[in-house]
Amino acid sequence: MFEQIKDDIEKRMGSTLASAKSEMSGIRAGRASPSMLDSIKVDVYGQKMNVNQIGNITTPDARTINVDVWDQANIPIVEKALRESDLGINPIIDGNLIRLPLPQLTEERRVEYLKMAAKISENSKVAIRNVRRDGIEKVKKLEKEKEIGQDDAKKFQDVIEQISSNKINEIEGIFNSKEDDLKKI
Repeated sequence: MFEQIKDDIEKRMGSTLASAKSEMSGIRAGRASPSMLDSIKVDVYGQKMNVNQIGNITTPDARTINVDVWDQANIPIVEKALRESDLGINPIIDGNLIRLPLPQLTEERRVEYLKMAAKISENSKVAIRNVRRDGIEKVKKLEKEKEIGQDDAKKFQDVIEQISSNKINEIEGIFNSKEDDLKKI
């Protein structure tokens, strides 16, 4: 019974961690990267899609991202989504190609990116703590229903605490790495 709870907790915390990594990679540090556009959704064909699902994303140089949109009709929609994103990029349209010249990273933009990274980190930690709380409540419920003993309940809660501590440490590591990248440039 506890293995199911543990697997569920690890799966949910793992997806939170993956989401945090993905969002952090979208924050620009040094070079242009296609992953910077991962968080941008475009409303096409009646659904929200990632930019990489409606065009090829390339980085011809360190400060430019190109989006080669497959369907000409989607170009204005993609351009609008890129312009309204929090990346602070002004798209340039050239046929089916949308060029995204990345501006030089100013000190205030760096601070803004650090705040974004801190917010992502904090939201991820809160999500992990919520999963931990759910797991502990399930263990307490099993103990209350006399399906497990008090010693096992304590042991299982300690395991849940350890898993959540490890995931929170991973998130802090990702944040610290992004913070170092942003301060180093």
